[in-house]
Amino acid sequence: MKSMNFLLRKKSLRYFLLGIGFAAVFALTGMNVYSLYDIRDQMTIGKVERQMALLDDLIRDIRLKVLNPFLGLNKIELKSIETTLKQTEKFPPQLQEKIVKAASSSVFNDIYYTPENNAHIYTFNSTTNSLKLTNNYPPSICDGVGLARTKARIELNTTNYKWNNNVEFDTHRTMNIGLINVQEHKIIGYLTTTLNKNYIVDELIHPLISTYFNPDSVSGTVLWLHDWANDVVLATNDPSATYDYDIVDKRKPFGLSMFENWNIKVAFSDTEIASAYNSTLLKNMFALGVAVMCLVSAFLFMFVTAQRERALVLRQTGFLANVTHELKTPLAVMQAAGENISDGRVMDKERLMQYGNHIYTEAIRLRKMIDKLLDVAKNDSSKTIAKALPVLLNDAVNRFISENKSYIEGSGFTIKINLSKELPVILIDENHLEQILNNLIENAIKFSSDIKTITLSVTATFNEAILKISDSGLGIPKEHLKNIFKKFYRIEDSLNAKTKGHGLGLNIVKDLIKLNKAKIKVVSEVGSGTTFIIRFPRMRN
Repeated sequence: MKSMNFLLRKKSLRYFLLGIGFAAVFALTGMNVYSLYDIRDQMTIGKVERQMALLDDLIRDIRLKVLNPFLGLNKIELKSIETTLKQTEKFPPQLQEKIVKAASSSVFNDIYYTPENNAHIYTFNSTTNSLKLTNNYPPSICDGVGLARTKARIELNTTNYKWNNNVEFDTHRTMNIGLINVQEHKIIGYLTTTLNKNYIVDELIHPLISTYFNPDSVSGTVLWLHDWANDVVLATNDPSATYDYDIVDKRKPFGLSMFENWNIKVAFSDTEIASAYNSTLLKNMFALGVAVMCLVSAFLFMFVTAQRERALVLRQTGFLANVTHELKTPLAVMQAAGENISDGRVMDKERLMQYGNHIYTEAIRLRKMIDKLLDVAKNDSSKTIAKALPVLLNDAVNRFISENKSYIEGSGFTIKINLSKELPVILIDENHLEQILNNLIENAIKFSSDIKTITLSVTATFNEAILKISDSGLGIPKEHLKNIFKKFYRIEDSLNAKTKGHGLGLNIVKDLIKLNKAKIKVVSEVGSGTTFIIRFPRMRN
């Protein structure tokens, strides 16, 4: 119990624990959001990596199909080329086999051979499978030979160079193979093939792109075979996608100096997996947001409820102490007066009347206190019932003042009445109206200042009858206005510290007004007084 009281009293500790709770909620939320985005990124990265690996396979397949006739050339002995050409005008059998295969490939148009030691150029005749000297060749042959010669000489300068050929592409025009005598470390000649651009683009690369990256099976990835030198798109897997430099995510060359002016550009849009995950991500984020809001709201609700319960407990404790004291006071007076009378010590008639008046006055005071407690108990148990009847508000106010005028004036107050000329009728339990007026007048008397004036006014609109009870008393500080109708709530300050009360009167007023379907509002200024404004629905018929 002591530890519980300790926790209740330590306001800073409660706020500290609430802060820890919020920090834990937001930390867990942040971790969950980070995890969701991290999973999405990992999925996206994994998808991109798989697509790039597939692109590597595509490019490898294209290279193999272009170079296929010459695969294995590095294993052939080329030393005898010069001798065989002089004798037969043909290449050695193993090399001849690859030349014939290349001549039958649609990738190449024509095949030429240029010896290193002279400037003659030979063309390969696919009918006779032999070389014939020619002066009719395209300029690209010289360009290709020049590239191959430069590359071969550079490679021969490498001390440990051990390959019998090197390959050099002149963009998409020619493929040039430098033939090298490895034993004597010298260049034999240059094999040049002109490339069939249309076939390579339309019949080789385009079908392979469409096969590897079919939009129906590999969604979210667009490929373009792009001639960057001329800024022309040669082929794509998705004709509906417009090429734009700004949306390109990856660029992939063919490698081995093949098609140097060409590369494959890739753009990744939302894939099916990414789209599905983004949809799931939004749902998860929404659900997480709702859960966090509910959790935070629950924390706040529990905290605020605990604060209110604590305040109520403190007010109840103060009420019990206060009401116990106030119950003892009239009982003590009544007991003392009764004891003096019962002992027979008071025989004088005037003194008997004086003691009788004391007993009667304190009994009335005690009854009022008990009645208030009973009213609160009835309201809490919802047993209070409004027996509403049509009441002329002007008459009800006049009747209350007539019955209580002596009490009000006996307390030193002047009562002023301003009634409506329209004579509004309201539907209310008249006993409740009397109790409402009694509690508000009693409050005005209790919290009075030097100006002891109470004003009751009745006005009317088309739909409402308005009753105002005003005083010129101490007034209510603004910070307390929202709490004055709460049970057991009392304003404790230097101005009203000595004023007796239990914090029940206004709570009863509010409950009775609500029960009779009316509304109450309070306007107050410290030092200038308070006005309670009650709005009753007006009966028109």
